Amino acid sequence: MQTTLCVQVNGQSFDVDAPPETPLLLTLRNDLCLNGPKYGCGLGECGACTVIIDGVAARSCIIPLAGAVGREITTLEGLGCKRAPHPVQQAFIDEQAAQCGYCMNGMIMTATALLDRIPQPSDEQIRNELSGNLCRCGTHVEILRAVRRAADTRRKA
Repeated sequence: MQTTLCVQVNGQSFDVDAPPETPLLLTLRNDLCLNGPKYGCGLGECGACTVIIDGVAARSCIIPLAGAVGREITTLEGLGCKRAPHPVQQAFIDEQAAQCGYCMNGMIMTATALLDRIPQPSDEQIRNELSGNLCRCGTHVEILRAVRRAADTRRKA
């Protein structure tokens, strides 16, 4: 049964007509045209669909739309833009931490939530936090450097 639900995404309110059990990811991509979060596994295992909900990295493919009501959702598009990228986005660019780029949404969103919680994480903390994001390109060293760079940039700001 379709119903109208109001969600807060990237600082804006949106009324969405959809069944309450619709995965948040589908609403973000299909209804709000936000393509940062990717469809990967659909099971919450790969991290491609990661968004930040109330400050915590979350897998949007397994969160029902009704579970997002009343919460602040941030997608990759909500972090920054081409002219003014978020420090984590800029660090990933500077370190050339992407090859195919499919996992970048999950890596960037997870790293952002980590740095908001722990401004100067250890390498072990970074690795542990990002371990749930699947990447087959082999840019793990660059990703680690990018998160460290973002932490340093934010510390100096």
